[in-house]
Amino acid sequence: MFIASSSYIELFSRHPSVKWAQRSDKLFITVQLPDAQDVKLKLEPEGKFLFSATSGVDKTPYEIELDLFDKVNVDESKAGIGSRTIQYIVKKAENKWWSRLIKQTGKPPVFLTVDWDKWIDEDEEFTSKSGEPDMGDMGFDFPDMNLGGGGFDGAVPEMDDDDENDTEDENAEEASSAEKEEVPSTASGEADAKKT
Repeated sequence: MFIASSSYIELFSRHPSVKWAQRSDKLFITVQLPDAQDVKLKLEPEGKFLFSATSGVDKTPYEIELDLFDKVNVDESKAGIGSRTIQYIVKKAENKWWSRLIKQTGKPPVFLTVDWDKWIDEDEEFTSKSGEPDMGDMGFDFPDMNLGGGGFDGAVPEMDDDDENDTEDENAEEASSAEKEEVPSTASGEADAKKT
């Protein structure tokens, strides 16, 4: 009979999809993991970001360990759990734009992508009407969970998440962009002004 040790489980943990965006003073990190259970978080001032959880009936383990590009302020960072995502607002230690999310140079891990729904360019930060994405009530702060220097030792409150409404909006956007792609092109490659 085979008994799984914690090191065995760590070897076979999966990485959930992670999206990110930034402002000069904060990061928006969204972990996409439906029905996450046993969520454990750790954020360290030097920029170490750790996440673990299970999901599904068979409680498949998921883990993320990221060395963020620079230092962060744990006391002013927040996180919350929805039915499909775990969202973080991580306060940067210094108000400056980062050239990337993680210290690692080269190609980022395949599970890490830009969150284009929340992204704005550096030169648009103070001119954007929306300012920052609506994150709702995040539910808890990192310092309240005592995670700054300890291990994964906090229960994470759940928050409502309106991803179901987003899906309808995303479907409408996809249908609209599909219609635009079907516009016939002229010999020069320009789209005709008339729709057929």
